[in-house]
Amino acid sequence: MFAILITALLFVRAIVLAKGPTKFAQEGTVLGDNATPSLNVSSCPGYSIISQTESHQGLLIHLALAGPACNAFGHDINDLTVEVTYETQTRLHVNIYDTSRRQFTVPTEVVSLESADDDPSLKFRSDLEFHHNSIPFEFWITRRSEPHALPLFDTRAQSLPSTPIAPINPSDNRTALDGFPLVFEDQYLQLTSALPLGANVYGLGEVLASSGFRRDVGTNGDKGTIQTMWARDSPDPIDENIYGSHPIYLEHRYDESTRRAKSHGVFQFGAAGSDVLLLTPPSSPVSLIQYRLIGGTLDFYFFAGPSPQEVIEQYGALVGRPTWQPAWGFGFHLCRWGYSDVNETREQVNDIDVYHALRDFTTDPTSFPADQVKDFVDELTANHQHYIPITDAGIAKLVNESDVYDPYTRGTDLDVWIKNPDGSEYLGQVWPGYTVFPDWFANNTAAFWTEALRNWSEVGVNYSGIWLDVNEPSSFCVGSCGTGANLTAATIPTMFFPGTPGNLVTEYPEGYNATIWGPSGNITINGTLTFGNHTAPPALAKRGLGAAGEPDTDVNSPAYTIHNAEGILSAHTVSTNATHANGVVELDVHNLWGLMEEKATHLGLLEIHPTKRPFLISRSTFPSSGKWTGHWLGDNISKWRYMYLSIQGVLQFQLFQIPFVGADTCGFQGNTDEELCNRWMQLSAFTPFYRNHNVRSALSQEPYRWDSVANASRTAINIRYSLLPYWYTLFANASLYGSPPVRALFFEFPDEPELFAVDRQFLVGRDLLVTPVLTPNVSTVDGIFPGQGRVIWRDWYTHKVVDAAISQNTSLDAPLGHINVHIRDGAALLLYSEPAYTIEETRVGPFSLLVVQAADGYAFGTVYLDDGESVPPTPNTTLTITASKGAVTIRPRGGFYISQKLKEITVLGAGRTKPSEVVVNGKKVSGWQFDKEVEKLVIGEIGGLDLNAPVRISWS
Repeated sequence: MFAILITALLFVRAIVLAKGPTKFAQEGTVLGDNATPSLNVSSCPGYSIISQTESHQGLLIHLALAGPACNAFGHDINDLTVEVTYETQTRLHVNIYDTSRRQFTVPTEVVSLESADDDPSLKFRSDLEFHHNSIPFEFWITRRSEPHALPLFDTRAQSLPSTPIAPINPSDNRTALDGFPLVFEDQYLQLTSALPLGANVYGLGEVLASSGFRRDVGTNGDKGTIQTMWARDSPDPIDENIYGSHPIYLEHRYDESTRRAKSHGVFQFGAAGSDVLLLTPPSSPVSLIQYRLIGGTLDFYFFAGPSPQEVIEQYGALVGRPTWQPAWGFGFHLCRWGYSDVNETREQVNDIDVYHALRDFTTDPTSFPADQVKDFVDELTANHQHYIPITDAGIAKLVNESDVYDPYTRGTDLDVWIKNPDGSEYLGQVWPGYTVFPDWFANNTAAFWTEALRNWSEVGVNYSGIWLDVNEPSSFCVGSCGTGANLTAATIPTMFFPGTPGNLVTEYPEGYNATIWGPSGNITINGTLTFGNHTAPPALAKRGLGAAGEPDTDVNSPAYTIHNAEGILSAHTVSTNATHANGVVELDVHNLWGLMEEKATHLGLLEIHPTKRPFLISRSTFPSSGKWTGHWLGDNISKWRYMYLSIQGVLQFQLFQIPFVGADTCGFQGNTDEELCNRWMQLSAFTPFYRNHNVRSALSQEPYRWDSVANASRTAINIRYSLLPYWYTLFANASLYGSPPVRALFFEFPDEPELFAVDRQFLVGRDLLVTPVLTPNVSTVDGIFPGQGRVIWRDWYTHKVVDAAISQNTSLDAPLGHINVHIRDGAALLLYSEPAYTIEETRVGPFSLLVVQAADGYAFGTVYLDDGESVPPTPNTTLTITASKGAVTIRPRGGFYISQKLKEITVLGAGRTKPSEVVVNGKKVSGWQFDKEVEKLVIGEIGGLDLNAPVRISWS
């Protein structure tokens, strides 16, 4: 949801905020209480090995400071332990921690990582190998098969450029590189590794990166990357920290001599606020990555790959693979903030409008009476549709003795709220006014949350899933601003809601000049395109919007070491000194709040409906969130650039193992226009989560508002629903193996350097190439076809072979309402032949089969089928489809009964001459057609084939 930190909203009566980060009285620290940090690591001595022993599956190394403490940003910790574990054939764990174990680490009950294999031989045969020096302690990681190749991770001083290095960004002194020693202090940890010059690095988020899906490492005159890990409620700024924290990256290395590439992954496991720098100092022969943490430990996992997909799967095996999605979740979702009552909502789905006084787990008694909401949801259920209400992070505080709000009262009785250091309630401020925040570390919080969800459902809001918002968590004031305040004066003034006086959403769509074209905001006026067109037209028809400028964006300068773009760490969120039931302060666990809410919600929904898969969409995420939830890409903007940026967002979250992801289609903030919404509705139909969502008072953007958008949407949704067996199988493979359903082109074609930066196209699975239009006023689009001429690509609509340029862009026709989709040779896709209004109606219809044979006749595909909603393990059947020249076979395996029949079979690349006969399951059939131009054989009138038994089709 749209949330802005506005000075006028800071109703501060008594701010309870620590003056600085909490100090830990820690064994082995060497800085006196009155000492001043040096703010410079150039004198930091690093560490030396005191002892080392072989462990069951690796090494145990003890370190001590190699010289006088530098005390750069806190207390140096003298005694460290390095634990090296060869966990699996492809995973190596290097954990550097304080020997006294006083630094915060993520509890196993919050994130449960996969255990290591019990196999001592991995020390000698693992794909990865750990090497180290003793004085100072340095380490590097290589592939065992390539001991002399450039290391995958290398902290040695000899591999890094000489220091000191002046600020890479002259306007930011914190980009100075004073030295590269290992620094381990209670409030500052630093580790640096060399990277190949201009390395191909992906991941490290959440972010909308101006450089694209491939991160900027600072070569070719670019500025490099500073990725800050500090969950933040901010409406989709570019190159800043936003909602989630994911310190995992994939590096893809291409060998010019062999023309082959390999990928590996590096995951820094910890919740501390941090900066991750990707930089290339001037004249440096290498690029580098540097970690700067303000707490925790240096806990690293390395993944051997060697393919991009294998890296992603290996990461998923560690943190947990994605939750199983219900089949209905792949349908089209429609929502906006601003529907006035339940009758208007019957036409769509609402945001927080349903709440009474903007309070979670309520319905407004006037606009959304509980009995009418129940009737509405019952209607949806009868129509095979679903209702997913929003739940915000803050729970309203009672404002006086006559106030009644059961969730707050019950939570207080169970003692589940985050506290101030003195034990009083921490009172922030969100939409309902002064609010408390659930403390997920308290013993009763999960039970309280489940009870609240159950009660909400029982009073009439019989939801199918839950949408979790502002769970960074967001707070509109600094500190515990409700402590000692007049609680009755806490409600956010309505003037600050989008669409009310003082905060109207009146800016024109991007590229529209109201001075020239008047107030309509239309895509065309009298047949002339308006985007970027500054030529005066003839007289215009008017629609009544007044002119207004772009709203200001207030981004504060960071105050702490990390580059939190909001400013101080306590700005727009729960303060760093807020205290949890286990004594942990928010400084250490801030990035975990969203994950812990997701886990509690998922498990709560399972308790309420034990046989049904929970459906969740959440904003703030952390490693392992995908086990519990999907994600939407936050409060984006109705501009062309943000449609493009949505692609990199979807690709990022495939790597993060949260693959069920998508953007607010047509844009959330601001006013969209017909052309942008037309293109975006088609693009998002090929992303996992497909939702149109709009801010309060902006121009309505439901796809039926414009005829052209409605028609374009029908085309795209028709394809999406027909592809449901394909989508469903991709997500089954994600849940079973961690395989990414949506893929960057180089994931499938890793040895093609021309693809490494491509993020304006993407693949759905291995078989479908999507090339959307991402700019206005065009009727063509450029796209590259992977395979370097060795792969046959066919147009999805015409089935014709594309005459594609090799390793270069090809210009494709793309009139408004058309999105280019191409299918790869070797594909075998089971489709729904009669896409319907809802997913449920589509799933009861018959199947068709599309086989696209390669030049040698090969094609292959699998289809995973089950009931679409039961919690696995559940009865299922996998169909294996194989093709060779002149034949296609389908073999079922499993115990799920497939009631739908196979109605039609289409084979592309079936041969250049018309077959003399076609045989299905040993019987000649006559109901078939052959198109020589596209080598297409279509077999219909087959009576509906039973897919519970093997099927064989042949032609000669």
